[in-house]
Amino acid sequence: MKAWFAIPLWQRVIGALILGIIVGYLWGPGAESIKIIGDIFIAFIKMLVVPLIFFSLVAGVASIGDLRKLGDVGWRALLLFVVTGQLAVWLGLGLGTILQPGSGLDASGMQLDAAALERAQERQSDGVTIEQMVLEMVPSSPVQVMADVNVLPLIVFSLLIGVGILMAKEEGGPVLKIFESGSIVMQKVTMVVMELTPFGVFALMAWVAGTLGLDALAALGQLVALNYVGCLLIIGLIYGGMIKFIARLPVIDFFRGIVDAIAVSYSTASSNATLPVTLRCAQRNLGISNSVSSFVISLGATINMNGTAMYLGLATLFGAQVFGVELGLAEYVTISILGTLGAIGAAGIPGAGLIMMVLVFSAVGVPLETIALVAGVDRIMDMMRTTTNVSGDAAVATTVASMTNEIDRAEMISADDV
Repeated sequence: MKAWFAIPLWQRVIGALILGIIVGYLWGPGAESIKIIGDIFIAFIKMLVVPLIFFSLVAGVASIGDLRKLGDVGWRALLLFVVTGQLAVWLGLGLGTILQPGSGLDASGMQLDAAALERAQERQSDGVTIEQMVLEMVPSSPVQVMADVNVLPLIVFSLLIGVGILMAKEEGGPVLKIFESGSIVMQKVTMVVMELTPFGVFALMAWVAGTLGLDALAALGQLVALNYVGCLLIIGLIYGGMIKFIARLPVIDFFRGIVDAIAVSYSTASSNATLPVTLRCAQRNLGISNSVSSFVISLGATINMNGTAMYLGLATLFGAQVFGVELGLAEYVTISILGTLGAIGAAGIPGAGLIMMVLVFSAVGVPLETIALVAGVDRIMDMMRTTTNVSGDAAVATTVASMTNEIDRAEMISADDV
């Protein structure tokens, strides 16, 4: 048992992925008999969605503090987080729409969850207008919303609770502590569930390989490649553009200054684990003041997940293409909103993106069996997504510091010579 846990989780997942593909290819359609193990894993993930989103979003919003006291730093950071998040998710939607990584995979032989399939068919036949989507965002009964896992009104209700805590000021302190504690507890529970990932991935990949053969690997390879392309575009174009045209600083010096944070984030796939390194890079290498770097980067580690936002858009289209779910403008808008807000609610730990998939897939009628396809390669993509998230935290902190004159430009430019 000790030997098993001594192996890093991502290595166990990759090993389960390879073993599952081999077993499924040799076993053929009979591998469906062990799919129940993967179904149990997905059920655990679905179990986490409501409490994780509720506690994380409320704690994330309330942790912003008094916006009137934050002044220039607060609203600039929040604006950049939201704008870059929207750009990221629409980039994922664009890549998925143009290149269609799931269109070449015939999943007609896969046994879908009846409820998920019915939900997808209803959305295709009835259609969902933008007006209906906006109306559905208002939670008439928060308890019913949570019971039905209706994510849009759940997010609205969570945001309102967070704003209410901010407005209550000192009197809301005890409630804030409850949600902060709840968020930490749910992160720990998520880490426990993630320990089941190797077993779920093995069973699901054996089922996928036995049913779809090697065509599934080609489709997954395209998804992984697009995930990396999307993340590199975010880092190079969006973040590089912010540093060059808004902060008016050398782009090469910026990336040289955060190279340590990039290395740690890619290897750990955890924004929280990288936080101390990111802070050190921002203060020592980029010359950002302690007050700005501490606030913006700490806040970013909680709510700034642009790599995850891009991936949620891309993965949703991948699942829609695989299972033949048609998505219209209303669904695209829904994905863009949930991709951004879901990324805010994502815990800064490995595997959190899988949980956020349930949120987005359920809202637009994409079968949750899509998770079975992507779970095995999620860790490979998660490493790059986390690198994107951490780079974004540093980019926003640098831009805000430059706009508020809280940065030592000479120190940043000369940091590589020290």
